[in-house]
This record gives sequence, structure tokens and C-alpha cells, in this order.
Amino acid sequence: MKPFTKICGISDFHFLNEIIELEGINYLGFIFYEKSPRYVNQKFLNKLKNFNFRDKRPVCVYVNASKEYIKETSSYFKDPILQFHGDETNEFCKSHKNEFWKAIRIKDHESLKEITNYNSASAILFESYKKGIYGGSGESFDWKIIENINLTQKNVLSGGISIKNVDNAIRTQPWCIDINSGVESSIGIKDTNLVKDILKKLY
Repeated sequence: MKPFTKICGISDFHFLNEIIELEGINYLGFIFYEKSPRYVNQKFLNKLKNFNFRDKRPVCVYVNASKEYIKETSSYFKDPILQFHGDETNEFCKSHKNEFWKAIRIKDHESLKEITNYNSASAILFESYKKGIYGGSGESFDWKIIENINLTQKNVLSGGISIKNVDNAIRTQPWCIDINSGVESSIGIKDTNLVKDILKKLY
């Protein structure tokens, strides 16, 4: 069974208009974290107010953001999933009344213990651990750590997935794969052709 696909780190409207036409993409991620080179600014956000996402669901990504900021930015989308990458508690994540995914940074098997803190999450997103960095490292972790993992939530695999390793990513049997820097021609600049290449591998 092929996993669902999420393209994350979208901050260019031209790119968004191109990939909205593509089949095989299920989720589109928008990063609301100022330290990210893929940060969504207000100008881009204004264009999204009445954007037709068709069969693709938007995902709003946050790192230790305030409740007010989350409420304000997510209001530009219809029924978005909230994705948390910081030190947010389960109570904080679920307080927004939206479906949410929680990212867990994987350093070793011990990292998996954190999953139990987020029983309200509909999905757990696995990404690589890098000291002082919340997501967006562009690097993979040892995927063997999550092989045969038994989760009550859905699992999303993230971190350095590209055309070179997408086959190995699929072998971990994730519910969804999250692709970001692996479809960029340079940092923060998405390339529709690279997205198409990965989709050919998946479908």
C-alpha cells in the first residue's frame, strides 16, 4: 500500500498553483516559524484566504507559537491540520480544537518514549534530531529505529526524503511521507519537476 504524500515548506504561490494540479499529493504544509527559510509571510498568507485546495488538505506548522498566533494564522485555511514541532504539551496542542500532528525528534530508541505524551495526536511525525534545531534539518535519521513500531496514531516519516531514498522511506511502511528540502533546487525554493519525479516513484 502506497503512503499518503505531504509536500511541506510551501511559500511560493506560483509553486502552489502548479502542484495543486498534481494527483498523488494529499497534504500541503505551510511553516509559521520565522527562523525557517520557508517561513510564510503575510503577503503570501493573504493570497491563501480564498484559495481552493481541492482534494488536498492544508497543514499549518508551528514551533512554540502563542495561542493567538496559531489562531490568527490558521484562520486563513479551511479545516487545517495543526502540526507542532516544539515543546508543546498535549493539552496545548488539543486546546485549539483542530486535528493535530506532533513531531518527535528521533535521536535513538529512547526518543520514542515521548510518543506517550501525545495521545490526542491523530499522527506522530518522525524527524531527525539535531541539537537546537526544530525540524527542517534536511537530514534523515536511522529509519530502523521505527521499523515495526506499534502506534495507536498514524505515523508520518519526515527528514531528508528525496528521489534518492524515497524507496527506502516507503519500506518503513509509513502512513504518510513528508517531503520538504528533497524537492528543492536551492534552500527554500521548491521545484515542481522534482515533485513529479518522486510521485512517479510512488505511483
